[in-house]
Amino acid sequence: MAELATIARPYAEALFKASGSDLGAAATWLDELAVIAANAQLQQFAGNPRVTAEQTFDVVSGVVKAKLPEAAKNFLRAVIDNGRLGVLPEIASQFRVLKNAQSGSSDAIVYSAFALEGAALTDLAATLEKRFGRKLNLKVELEPELIGGVRVVVGDEVLDTSVKARLEQMKVALIS
Repeated sequence: MAELATIARPYAEALFKASGSDLGAAATWLDELAVIAANAQLQQFAGNPRVTAEQTFDVVSGVVKAKLPEAAKNFLRAVIDNGRLGVLPEIASQFRVLKNAQSGSSDAIVYSAFALEGAALTDLAATLEKRFGRKLNLKVELEPELIGGVRVVVGDEVLDTSVKARLEQMKVALIS
């Protein structure tokens, strides 16, 4: 993965510098392009030597839900022209890291056995921000096998308060 990161870094940094004060909008369209670029069929299509860069651009821009700004089109053309469409998800990831570093926040994924909404999510966000000592951009994903509680991943830190984790701890204690 170091190779992908090495290739993606200059693109992410250039886009970060070029975006200036419009980082939020750039992050939105870049994330959408990254999801599209991760598609295996698109990768196969773009890798075909008979397919031109313009055809690949037309396919990708045709799939995008919202209208792409001119900066996004230019960025996408540069990525495709240089044969780096497969690196787009890593570019988006590194761009998010740069954006978060500037704002002093971090991305956090909350895995929960049940849907979290409204006041429960607000309370959890406040507790987690206090625990991790920084602003968190929460994304909730359902994971029913946790039985109850939550597992939170912030970068390389994991906070697991799920019933499944507690059962595993009890199992280890009983076996040893």
